[in-house]
Amino acid sequence: MSEQPASGLDVFGPATRGWFERSFAAPTPVQDAAWRAIARGEDALVIAPTGSGKTLAAFLSAINDLVEHGSGSGTQVLYISPLKALGVDVERNLRSPLAGLQHMSGTDDAPPIPTISVGIRTGDTDAARRRALVARPPDILITTPESLFLMLTSQARSALGTVRTVIIDEIHALAGTKRGVHLALSLQRLEHRAAQRPQRIGLSATVRPPAAVAEFLSGEHPCTIVETPSDKQLQVTVDVPVPDLADLAAAAGPDSEDAPSIWPHIERRLVDLIDAHRS
Repeated sequence: MSEQPASGLDVFGPATRGWFERSFAAPTPVQDAAWRAIARGEDALVIAPTGSGKTLAAFLSAINDLVEHGSGSGTQVLYISPLKALGVDVERNLRSPLAGLQHMSGTDDAPPIPTISVGIRTGDTDAARRRALVARPPDILITTPESLFLMLTSQARSALGTVRTVIIDEIHALAGTKRGVHLALSLQRLEHRAAQRPQRIGLSATVRPPAAVAEFLSGEHPCTIVETPSDKQLQVTVDVPVPDLADLAAAAGPDSEDAPSIWPHIERRLVDLIDAHRS
């Protein structure tokens, strides 16, 4: 049995590890566990709350693979989202690590790093852009289940033969649904076209039962369920907008025309809070 790395970061090359250590204090528990499982070549179902870094847990392993083994030889990472808007957000969030790695390229901490390209293919993508994605396949392609199906049943499927990693976000929204069955068929078609079976990584904030979703993700292939314990930290305050709830008439003031009610005070307090905050 091979020795386990002391940290999930140990599975990365110097450039990827260096960027992460410059950007974050330490990996979250789910990132550490996910990177170990992904590095073993296993499929992984990553279950963690929003804000725990699970999307980066999936993408950083794939980005490290592109950095270490080269890019530009076709689409190697396929990110599938049930929502078009989520795909746009992910594309935006990828700019930080990709720009950070390029900034390190050629420094003492990292050898020259290839430019990693990202593309989006959804129902909103115009015909010219779709043709460009086939002519010059991006290293990372962001798409939806429906657009993946259309690619696999058209000449665009030629761009997908090099895929090595498939990331399915919000997998709980697909498992057990007609869209999920449709996606499962597309994944089998993709596997048939690929030079080797792509590693599958599923992401979800919450999913029950995990074993059933892992089976949906991987079928008969082994799948590691990464679900680290996490305690939500709640901060609760009680804000009473009047000095004395038993004397609402006094709170209104002698010249006020308001009826003795708590609601005008609550409304004014809410307006003040909304003005003072962004969300």
